[in-house]
Amino acid sequence: MTIEKNLKERIKELTCLYEVSSIIVNNDYKELDKTLFSIALSLRKALQFSKQATVEINSEPFHLLSSTLPKKTVFIESYLTIFNEPKGYIKIHYPADKFTKKDFLKEEKKLLKNVAINVGDLLERVAIRENEAIVKRKMEHADRLSILGEITAGIAHELNTPLANILGFAELLKSKQKESTQAGKDLDKIINSAIFSREVVKKLMFFACEMPQNLGQTDIIPVINEAMNLLDPTFKKNEVKYKVFLPNSPVLLKADTIQLTQVIFNLVLNAIYFSPKDGLIKIILEETKKKITLKISDEGPGISAENVQKIFQPFFTTKTVGDGSGLGLSVVHGIIRSHRGTIDYQPNIPKGATFIITFPKQ
Repeated sequence: MTIEKNLKERIKELTCLYEVSSIIVNNDYKELDKTLFSIALSLRKALQFSKQATVEINSEPFHLLSSTLPKKTVFIESYLTIFNEPKGYIKIHYPADKFTKKDFLKEEKKLLKNVAINVGDLLERVAIRENEAIVKRKMEHADRLSILGEITAGIAHELNTPLANILGFAELLKSKQKESTQAGKDLDKIINSAIFSREVVKKLMFFACEMPQNLGQTDIIPVINEAMNLLDPTFKKNEVKYKVFLPNSPVLLKADTIQLTQVIFNLVLNAIYFSPKDGLIKIILEETKKKITLKISDEGPGISAENVQKIFQPFFTTKTVGDGSGLGLSVVHGIIRSHRGTIDYQPNIPKGATFIITFPKQ
């Protein structure tokens, strides 16, 4: 290669690095695929045989080619490192029937390595931005739930006294009425409605963590087994199957067994409600040195993206009218939070919903 040609190749490489830096600086994070494609085109232009070259960039979920890839190629590659781990690669291809690996210049290999470093840094920044957005959404959601908890606690306390009065006076009046009279029947309706309302208030107080707890060191495996035994007739009635996966040794947690049973009941009954006939519900308990995780998965329709942020809010429900008060998951959230745990939703693959409860080890 002559000095003049050698100089031209070096200028092309420097121009490429400048272009790649400019593309990254002006990057629109919402159109990252276009950014990566522009980088691929810029890299191709810097090569000695640019017209025959194909640049490939592969990093999940992106897979881009600067041009059609021949069936057989010779190539050089450099890995994309994101958070100190290989998370993809950039390859430069030439058709195998016209070129060999010797046709790649030493400087082109260095250029490819530098471009890969720049692209890796870009993808790292994108991942950081996405994580920050997720954390921000979770914080906003937690703040909304906290405010809802305070409002709910206030409403529950305000309702408790008049409900107690209604129930007390209705029972007093009923004791003076004959069972067969219309007044006696009407009083029964008032008493039943007051009892139902009192249960709703209890659920509201659970959500707001206002109910007293009886925490004690407990092996939660028998708690899960007992809850599933009680729910077994409901599974059979709805023609839904279930499998329980539990560790062989005791799993100890400082918990209120009654509240923990309520959590299992709520989540499993929801799973049964949304499961198709012959659907499978899985209950998986896992333990590590730092945490205890309980997963409950079903094969129902899952939860739409627009509803995911609302599922733990009081009175929100996707059940048909009359089938649910919308307090089940909000109560579960309150109980889990009072146990210093977390509850998260994720889609069950290929279909359905998975709720993941995580408790820190004491």
